[in-house]
Amino acid sequence: MTRKFRVFATCDIGESLELLRQRGYEVEVYPQPEAPPKKLILEKVKSGIDGLITTLRDPIDAEVFEAGKGTLKVVAQIAVGFDNINRADANRYKVPFTHTADVLTEATAEFAFFLMGALARKMWTAEHLTRENKWGYWHPYLPFLGDEVTGKTVAIVGTGRIGLAMIKKCAGFDMNMLCYDPAYQNHEYVKAIQELKDLQYDRGISREKTWIKYVTLDEALTSADFVSVHVPLLREGESTTPTYHLFNERTLRMMKPTAFLVNTSRGPVLDEAALAKALREKWIAGAALDVYEKEPLPADSPLRDPPIEDRCRLLPHFASAARITRLSTDPNRGMAGRCVQGLIDVLESNYGGDFTKMPYVVNKEAFTR
Repeated sequence: MTRKFRVFATCDIGESLELLRQRGYEVEVYPQPEAPPKKLILEKVKSGIDGLITTLRDPIDAEVFEAGKGTLKVVAQIAVGFDNINRADANRYKVPFTHTADVLTEATAEFAFFLMGALARKMWTAEHLTRENKWGYWHPYLPFLGDEVTGKTVAIVGTGRIGLAMIKKCAGFDMNMLCYDPAYQNHEYVKAIQELKDLQYDRGISREKTWIKYVTLDEALTSADFVSVHVPLLREGESTTPTYHLFNERTLRMMKPTAFLVNTSRGPVLDEAALAKALREKWIAGAALDVYEKEPLPADSPLRDPPIEDRCRLLPHFASAARITRLSTDPNRGMAGRCVQGLIDVLESNYGGDFTKMPYVVNKEAFTR
């Protein structure tokens, strides 16, 4: 019989919570769509909960871990990222935290690809033309033209799980690919993609030979028609290859004036003031963002400026927002299912109670003997 664990979820994650209740858990859910105030999280943790289900919106630090000292056993995050969780604090208090990597890989990559196409083909501008009844004639190139994606060159900045999935999708559109990663290079994967490209050309499926290769960041930015960002957020002191403001005035000026930038990774990877300037002064052709330095995007953000709205698509951290990816109870398919499974692994001492063997625990280093 499973012990009656107490869990507080800072948001409703769907049917997966009912699975916990069926196992005898006592589950309380914050009912509002907005993030709960930190004061409430502290109250719930102090009340003696065993598990805390969190999102990127919830600041989890020493204050939270101190409030749960002796009772809080796990923080289960429904996200692949965990910028909101202070890893050093979690380690000091010996509290494992989990995340939901892998299951959102394909959804995020396809969203990045769709943004690339929406930017290039000027879909937002074209729809406004139609909806505002300004489409008064048909002409081969007036009032504007978009750009093809097929056959162009894309820079994939970051070749982890999502970057590799993006490569796979771009391969289907006969794109040339410049890969850059400051810390991780998967040459075997790149070699396999090149073999597929060569086969498609040899068998007449693709009309032109295309290529993929690893290059420096400078070469990627100066040569690409599209730049898609897939790096984790790493600040100075956290890594020998920090990514905070990797895209800034210097790097944005390196891009071609006809190039488009897509960011579905983490907001602070991009200096938003620099991007707004780049769009105003037309250093680049356009940008599409799904993540921001501060979320939700502030009302006074320069990215909202009307003069750049036709070239700047702004989405609400939406890349993984697909039904199966977000809510499936299957931990191999859904973030909710994986979040709950990570919680269960810790509370029910799966894997012999060894946190280092639990696949969804992030801070394994805190529990190595």
